[in-house]
This record gives sequence, C-alpha cells and structure tokens, in this order.
Amino acid sequence: MSAVLDTHTVLWYLEKSQELSALARTTIEEAIREARDVHVSAISLVETVYLVERRRLPLTALQRLQSALSEPDSGLFVAPVDAKVAAALQNIPRDVVPDMPDRIIAATAHHLGLPLVTRDRRHLVATAGKRGLTLPTATHLDFPREVH
Repeated sequence: MSAVLDTHTVLWYLEKSQELSALARTTIEEAIREARDVHVSAISLVETVYLVERRRLPLTALQRLQSALSEPDSGLFVAPVDAKVAAALQNIPRDVVPDMPDRIIAATAHHLGLPLVTRDRRHLVATAGKRGLTLPTATHLDFPREVH
C-alpha cells in the first residue's frame, strides 16, 4: 500500500523512534519492500527546517530526512506542493486541521488518493471524509480503521 507520511511520522521512522507504533512502522516497511511509493510532502522538509531553526529538533533530524529523500533506494519520495494540492486544500476543513503544514499534508494525501500515516486523528477524519480511505496511525493500535 502506498501512503503519505506526516512530518512526525517520517522523522520517527527515520530515527527508529519508539513514538512510532509497530503497526505504522511495519506498514511503512512493507510498502517500501514492495516498491510502493511512500510520499513525504515538500512542506515536511520546510517544517523540519523551521523546527531545526527554532531548536525544537536537532540538525541530525533534518540531515536524515534530506538524505533519505535524496536516496533513490530509500522508498521515500517528495510529493510537491503544487496547484493540485492547493485545490485539494479546500477539502480539508480549517476548523478541523487549523495548522497550515498539517492541512497541506492532508491535502496531499487527499489529492493522491492515498492513506495518511499520522498520529493526529483530526487529520485522519479530515482526509478520510472525502474518499473513505483506510488510514493507519502512528500512535493508535486500531489499524486498519475506516473513517467515514
């Protein structure tokens, strides 16, 4: 199964953090092993730079992300923030997902018609409501679950 990873999920995956549920990690690893695209929104790169600049993340987190996204064999691919994602943003309710980077990531998943791997249930509801996607989460063990 292809998927879109939110910023926390991809960073936790790359650092092998215990914050990422075993189920989410397995889902990501299986997708990569099966040569299915695992997308990371370009806004996650921007957000990570910002968090490093604010000293909320170590520089190594950004370096790991940049390295993985530039390595063709990593299975991780940058999803651009383009006009199609901007159009899909209208389908992600601002009152449900108020943070702009999170809305862009949810809109990316919506546009691509892919599940969003995230720790935040609000994003799952906002993304799934339009397409009825099956969405894995990073911290909840009730995967898979359809959100309507």
